[in-house]
Amino acid sequence: MIDFHTHILPNIDNGSQSIEETFKLLEEAKKAGFKGVIFTSHYKEGYYETETAEREVWMKAITTNLKIKETNMDLYLASEIYISDNIMNLLEEAKASTINNSCYVLFEMPRDNEPDNLYNVIYNLQKNKLIPVLAHPERYHFVQKEPNLIYDLIQSGCLMQANYGSVIGMHGKKAQILVKKFLENGYIHFLGSDVHRKNSIYPQIPEILKIIEEIVGTEKLEQLTNVNPKLALANKKITIEEPNQVELDLKEKIKMFLSFRK
Repeated sequence: MIDFHTHILPNIDNGSQSIEETFKLLEEAKKAGFKGVIFTSHYKEGYYETETAEREVWMKAITTNLKIKETNMDLYLASEIYISDNIMNLLEEAKASTINNSCYVLFEMPRDNEPDNLYNVIYNLQKNKLIPVLAHPERYHFVQKEPNLIYDLIQSGCLMQANYGSVIGMHGKKAQILVKKFLENGYIHFLGSDVHRKNSIYPQIPEILKIIEEIVGTEKLEQLTNVNPKLALANKKITIEEPNQVELDLKEKIKMFLSFRK
C-alpha cells in the first residue's frame, strides 16, 4: 500500500515535530502495511512556506538513513497546497510540489466555507495540464451540508482523497457518515492517513481496511490503496468510474442534523 497523504517531514508544518518522531511514524507506517509514503507537507502562503528544495534535502537524508538501517520504504515528495489563485506560480517557482513531480496536485480548502475561486483554480490547473486532487472532501463543513458538491467537482475533472481516520469517526460523526457514502458511490480515488502524530492513525489501519473492504470490496480497496497511487506517482492516467449522486436515508439525515446542532 501507498499512503497518499502524510505530514511526516520534521519541523515543516503542524505534523512531525522532530526527526525522532519522523522515524517513529515511518516505523508505524511500515507496521501498518505501507510500502510507500508520500510526504505531503502543508504549503499555505503566510503560514507554511518551506520550499521544495529544503524538503528534498530532508527526504534524501531520511531515505539514506532508512537504507543504512536496511528498512525498505519508498518515499515520495509532494505538497498539500491550500487553495489559492497563486497555485500555478507556487508550483512553477518550486515552492510547492506536485505528487512526485507528476501532473497530480493535492490541494485543500478552508473548512467552513466554499471558496469563491474553487472552480477557477481547478480550471487553471487543468489548463496547465495538471490534475487536481482534493484532500479529505468528507471533512469540509460546507460539503457535509451539500455532499453532491463533490459529485460536481468530480464531473469537472477533480479527483478525491479520503482520510482513513474518517471511516472510524476520528474526524467526527458527519465525516464518518459522509466518507462511507462517498466510498459507496464511487467518489473516492485515493486514501491517505493524513498522519500528524505518532500513536494516532497508523495503529488503526488494519481495522479501517476491514471496514473499507466491506464497503467497496477487495478489488476496489486494492485500487484505492495501491493501483491508483502508483499510477499517479508514475504520472499515468487513472481511469475514473462514473459516480452516483449521494442520497442520505432518513436515519443518516437525522444523524447529520443532530451532529450539526452540537
